[in-house]
Amino acid sequence: MDTTHCTVDGWVEAIPAPCPDGSATFDLIVRPVDADTLPEDAPDVVYACTSHNSRITRQMLDEVQPGNFLHLTGTLIPPQPPDTVARFIVDALEVLDSGLVPVLRDMVLDRYGDYIVIVDADTDTVPVFTTNGQWVGLADNPDAITTLIDIHERVTGGDT
Repeated sequence: MDTTHCTVDGWVEAIPAPCPDGSATFDLIVRPVDADTLPEDAPDVVYACTSHNSRITRQMLDEVQPGNFLHLTGTLIPPQPPDTVARFIVDALEVLDSGLVPVLRDMVLDRYGDYIVIVDADTDTVPVFTTNGQWVGLADNPDAITTLIDIHERVTGGDT
């Protein structure tokens, strides 16, 4: 298997997901360098990105959002078999540009570091969970989310 140490720039397709082994993963959409010379309907390249470095994993989970334009350095592993997605093991990550702010729909999941909240347009109350699925509580309104998280961290010592 041939691997290549390289640098790529691309857009994050979806929210990075934590993996059971302590890493995180997300798909990066990369436009070919010679995109101007390719047909308009030429596909972009998709890399399945991951990192086993705890600092980079934390950065992926806390800072990276869909639509972010990233500069990644790492090891590219070609697809095996050829019709699958190539993997990219991230050694360094830099957010070059943030994505567009999403428009709120009827119900939205949002992330506050190690916490997930569910914002529903039909009610003021906001359920709050840890990223591990532990119930934290029900915030009276969106402005009370950080207060609820602060209380939870003081009570549990910051363990989520």
